[in-house]
Amino acid sequence: MAAAGDAAQPKKRRAAGSISLAAVAELADVSEATVSRVLNRKYGVSAATRQSVEEALRKVGYERPLDSELVLVLTPSLRNPIFAQQAERIESELSPYGLKTIICPVYPGTPQERDYVEALIDSGVAAIIFLSSSNTLRNADHRVTTLISARGIPYVSINGGFPESEAPIVSTDDARAAELAVSHLHEFGHRRIGLLAGPVGNIPADRRVDGFVLAMERLGLERPEDFVVRRHFNFEGGQQAAATLIAQDVTGLVASSDEMALGAYRAAERAGLSVPADVSIIGYDDSPLLDYTNPPLTTVRQPTERIAENVARLITSLIANRPVSNDEILIEPDIRLRGSTSRARTT
Repeated sequence: MAAAGDAAQPKKRRAAGSISLAAVAELADVSEATVSRVLNRKYGVSAATRQSVEEALRKVGYERPLDSELVLVLTPSLRNPIFAQQAERIESELSPYGLKTIICPVYPGTPQERDYVEALIDSGVAAIIFLSSSNTLRNADHRVTTLISARGIPYVSINGGFPESEAPIVSTDDARAAELAVSHLHEFGHRRIGLLAGPVGNIPADRRVDGFVLAMERLGLERPEDFVVRRHFNFEGGQQAAATLIAQDVTGLVASSDEMALGAYRAAERAGLSVPADVSIIGYDDSPLLDYTNPPLTTVRQPTERIAENVARLITSLIANRPVSNDEILIEPDIRLRGSTSRARTT
């Protein structure tokens, strides 16, 4: 909502048809052809020149139109329900602005991202969203951002950003997610708590490990690093990690994804243990249908609707040529209690 002073004298914004290319060119000290190339996000303009023209456009009050523009959403396999749910919520937030989303399933850290961008970049792409894609990997090939930046296309990252970029980031507070899970198990009397963590170098996984270790130390639990096992985020990774921790007589397991948690169910079963009587398990994401697992899975929920709201606000502002903050936005998760956790068994 605008403040009273803003409402009294609203700032007028102008579309491309009402601005003079000559005036913008003079203000930026470039040619009219260069202004046109920046407006149409074409190759052949240096980063410094593009920035100068964009600043001149802001000074004359120009906003790019939002209608009939494409937004690419680069995300891992949609077989994981949480990515499909997040992409759907983003599409719902952007649709009222006339923006059309194209979901591009990619395997993070591979050339697939660049292939999608190169194939679609001349089709009216207004912005790009990295949804838990290569932006989550510290050592991935990030040359795709160079390609995007060369065209002046804005982008936003979800759950981790690119180290060489100042583009906006919206993330679930993963350290807080781990803290919530550990605190819940501790309240139930668990003292030997383990973490089924994702791979090293994955930003959300690293943050959850940091949050887990800090939460355990604050509760006076010794050697928390000994109870962290890192595997892939899938069912098999969860099963392997849980088997290792169950062998260490852990009574509470914090999984870094719901798939890992379901893998932990299998590990417990194979060890002759019952969930939650012998071992309590907490997932992460709050994927659909968790009420129908046996037992229903307690999980830390990623707030996909609030992430989508913030991403849509940033994307529409960036496309329209309005400045935004580059500070990472951390969204608070919450825990959904179901039937997979209970008081620690007594020995």
